[in-house]
Amino acid sequence: MFKSKKKKKLESKMTYAVIGLGRFGGALANELAAKGVDLMVIDKDPNKIRHFRAVTENAFVMENINKNSLRKIGIDNCDVAIVCIAHQIDSSILITLDLINLGVSRVIAKAQNTNHGIILEKIGAEVVYPERDMAIRLANRLENSKTLDYIRLSEKINITKVKVTEKSNNKSILQLKIRPKYGCNVIAIESNNIVNDNVHPDSILHKNDIIYVTGSNEKLDRLIKHI
Repeated sequence: MFKSKKKKKLESKMTYAVIGLGRFGGALANELAAKGVDLMVIDKDPNKIRHFRAVTENAFVMENINKNSLRKIGIDNCDVAIVCIAHQIDSSILITLDLINLGVSRVIAKAQNTNHGIILEKIGAEVVYPERDMAIRLANRLENSKTLDYIRLSEKINITKVKVTEKSNNKSILQLKIRPKYGCNVIAIESNNIVNDNVHPDSILHKNDIIYVTGSNEKLDRLIKHI
């Protein structure tokens, strides 16, 4: 059981709860455990819980997840709770609502589809669409060979990694007019596996450098075609 919030105020480490240890939830919990955070995991499958008992004492088999059972294990003392059982939409919504009513500071929920996501947002959760987001990233990488990776931050703002071609070799960001002409911002430049986030208008780009750029999808597409 997690410590009370009053005691946690004296500590800097965040505490996380992952509910549902399927492919997404299990991978998320493994990554959080590897980072050494205070972690709570919940699932109805004893075999999945057994794996996590090596990394956290707060691993619970719970067949019926409800407000009372969550309160008993002290989940209201978590900073962040992530609900990863999107395939059971009714359970996902009820558990998310229980977490919010218990006073968990930040509740994130995986959505199965858009309608599910709208409901989760309306009751106060942050919503993630792992499969959709991965599909968008892959589609953007397939569509343009210069795009190395793609992250969608919102409906309007994205981040992409683009390899610099001969066309832009030895030219500065100012010369390429990346912001005034394309409406995009370079937030970092990677050269020889070293990432520099101290970017200026007079920063020079070289062939095969990788630039990290933010902007709308349309503006990024225009930039990628010309850089």
